[in-house]
Amino acid sequence: MSHTPSWALALLLLPATLLAQTTPAEQIAGYAAQSGQAAQVAQGQQFFTTKHGKDWSCSSCHTAKPTVEGKHATTGKVIAPMAPAFNPQRFTDAAKTEKWFRRNCNDVVGRECSPAEKADVLSWLASLKS
Repeated sequence: MSHTPSWALALLLLPATLLAQTTPAEQIAGYAAQSGQAAQVAQGQQFFTTKHGKDWSCSSCHTAKPTVEGKHATTGKVIAPMAPAFNPQRFTDAAKTEKWFRRNCNDVVGRECSPAEKADVLSWLASLKS
């Protein structure tokens, strides 16, 4: 009979949210690898602040300066700053990042964002420092 190593048991006891922890840089690298091109900071800013055929841009709710709180255009719900330097919890869970990209890209662009667009937006947000 084999014994499971104690470190393996410890991993099983960790909450799934801890196992999903990641950094913005790791997510940017993943999206860039999926797209086959390097993330472009300037493209990310342009994508974030431009309307894409729908009524909203990302900045409609998150503001053109995502280092401050935003407010949902319809519900009025306050949204914490998007830039990781101003909100350390931002982009630390890859599943949450994907969930919100799916929802928000559909609202803003009318489709799912491409990996290149995701890499660009995240790289711009990560570039914003205090």
